[in-house]
Amino acid sequence: MSASVLYDSPGPKARVRNRIYAVLGTVAIVALLAVSVFRLSEKGHLAPEMWDIFNYAGIRQNIADAVLATLKAFGLAAVGSLVLGVLLAVARLSDHQPVRWFATAFIEVFRSIPLLITIYAVWVGFLTDYSMWALALGLSIYNGCVQAEVLRAGVNAVPKGQREAAYALGMSKTQVMTTVLLPQAVRSMLPTIISQLVVTLKDTSLGFVILYPELLQTARLIASNTQVNGQYPYVSTIVVIGTIYIAMCLALSALATWIEKRGRRAKTGIVVPDPTATAIVLSSDAAQGIGGGGTDAGPDRNDGPGITKN
Repeated sequence: MSASVLYDSPGPKARVRNRIYAVLGTVAIVALLAVSVFRLSEKGHLAPEMWDIFNYAGIRQNIADAVLATLKAFGLAAVGSLVLGVLLAVARLSDHQPVRWFATAFIEVFRSIPLLITIYAVWVGFLTDYSMWALALGLSIYNGCVQAEVLRAGVNAVPKGQREAAYALGMSKTQVMTTVLLPQAVRSMLPTIISQLVVTLKDTSLGFVILYPELLQTARLIASNTQVNGQYPYVSTIVVIGTIYIAMCLALSALATWIEKRGRRAKTGIVVPDPTATAIVLSSDAAQGIGGGGTDAGPDRNDGPGITKN
């Protein structure tokens, strides 16, 4: 029986018990889904007429505009959160105590405040007439604090010997941070950074609170202003909008995977000398030196004290 570092491998009885639990859990989930579909169908929410509303050009155009508005807010928030995250991470790692205290207080405060409150406060207090910028700024502040902690963890994970070697070469602290520490931190923490960007994309749905016409706000307007057979198409609208959100998140995750693979190829594409060939060359040079007359630094030179040729 093989054992793992984290847990002992299950025995025959445990494997049978796990299979039974898996089967029972699958049956329960399938039964729950079947009951949900049956009830929705019974109330007419899955009728073909509920899905025909998406054949109208006006509704399709509204959804397309909502997708574009969502991507605009996400693009601004993604750039803003990454820039703010780098600044806060560098400030929190600073040797100047006031700068470090300010960055720490800023991160802890805005990570503790619910994102919805931050967005609403920015909209009411500063950008009432610019809901897109209010949403992007609120998302940038909160997610920038999270990204700062991610980058700080990545910088601290870099071996200290690399920092000491960079200082020994005469590099300044700014050069060490920008050319040695941050690039390695970004590469090592890239999956976490992309995961937080996916969260940022989904958090754009909070724009409905400040009446920004993103996907969720548009879905609410479509479902509440359209009637089919005396019913509002909430279920069909939620399914369509949810599918669009899933597609965008999967596209962002695929982009992250592609970037990570390119980083691995760039990392492994460095030509490393063959240690066997290097050893052969060194042995050959050593043999020539021992043979005499092959090098100026050999033991047969007649310019050292007390050394004479016979």
